Amino acid sequence: MPETPFLSVTDLRARRLSAAELTASLPRAVLDVESAVAAVGPVVEDVAARGAEAVRDASERFDGVRPEHLQVPRAELRQALAELDPEIRAALEDSIARVRAVDAAQTRPEQRVEVVPGGTVIQRWVPVRRVGLYVPGGRAVLPSSVVMNVVPAQIAGVEQIVLASPPQKEFGGLPHPTILAACELLGVTEVLAAGGAQGIALLAHGAEDIGGGVDLPGVDLITGPGNVYVAAAKRLVRGKVGIDAEAGPTEIAILADAGADPAYVAADLISQAEHDPLAASVLVTDSEELARAVEVELAAQVPAALHHERIDEALRGEQSGVVLVDGIDQGLEVVDAYGAEHLEIQTADAAAVAARVTNAGAVFVGPHSPVSLGDYAAGSNHVLPTGGTSRFTGGLGVQTFLRGIHVVQYDREALEGARPAATALARAEGLPAHGTAIDIRFTR
Repeated sequence: MPETPFLSVTDLRARRLSAAELTASLPRAVLDVESAVAAVGPVVEDVAARGAEAVRDASERFDGVRPEHLQVPRAELRQALAELDPEIRAALEDSIARVRAVDAAQTRPEQRVEVVPGGTVIQRWVPVRRVGLYVPGGRAVLPSSVVMNVVPAQIAGVEQIVLASPPQKEFGGLPHPTILAACELLGVTEVLAAGGAQGIALLAHGAEDIGGGVDLPGVDLITGPGNVYVAAAKRLVRGKVGIDAEAGPTEIAILADAGADPAYVAADLISQAEHDPLAASVLVTDSEELARAVEVELAAQVPAALHHERIDEALRGEQSGVVLVDGIDQGLEVVDAYGAEHLEIQTADAAAVAARVTNAGAVFVGPHSPVSLGDYAAGSNHVLPTGGTSRFTGGLGVQTFLRGIHVVQYDREALEGARPAATALARAEGLPAHGTAIDIRFTR
């Protein structure tokens, strides 16, 4: 085992903690969204007030480039796809096909319920009309995030899709060409060269004359991952528009027993640490021998990684570590308390163990279902809840872009049957006019 282990150890064996104590004892990234809100608030307000010029000013300040075109010309999209490496194009097309196959099963038909003869309630699923999809452009180029945002919106039937991604100095103030190529491949033609808080504000508020006399209407819903400043901006515009989530740093938790392959476990922990120094990599195991073997593998694999400095910082951070447990039952308690964005199960009878998980953004079962597969080519979505929010929300999907609308239709006889209950409840709540609105239909 290395002299200075990468992962700190939390030993929960023979300890019985309350739910709150258990949650507090686990490694977790600290994401100070409130401080970021204070920092980006003026940017969001400026974009709301001054529109396109405020976006350009902020881009010049934060991205080091003043984009000539806030809306990317269609010719640039076509050129990006024409010049895309054929291998990358084939990979994107494969990923798109897999995600579409999964998302097609998520569509929801209209549901009609006859409550009583003559009284029906219909549940209609209506797509959001106009959505803004955000794709980051910081440490990594993420065309896969274009796929993960766009495909479910298209399957849901969204009419207008606007995608925003940061302008890149080395590409003349346009988003990265691979992002543009993915947009063209998917038929997204409204693409904005705007990132960070100013990109979110532009999507939410819209702007007049973003170039060439084109006005940009605001959207109804914003989805997609980003850094803490993007999360803060989404918090600020929530209410004017809908948002999917305030995404935090990426997370992986692995529940593993003595039979897990330490090389696989180490590689998977590294894969998420590669994203960000704040990325969380957590191993939950009942095997000290596995934990030691994983440390040996980390010592061998981390130095060989391209982003070894970033990975090293993430693994040694307070958000990462090993949690030792008495057995799989306690391990399940731990991973449910943690509620990881990505959870791998590498245990004996992994499918049965995975079926008992209640809190996770996505669950990856067995030694041949690594999180990296889900990032690109499993067919699942990689825009997932972070920071323990999987306790109450799920990942991006077709349902994110759908709204349920009840359509109520009762005839006179059906209303008369419901009248006693409705008017009694109106009286009980001290709202007699509610009851009168029903009674008048039988007393005039």
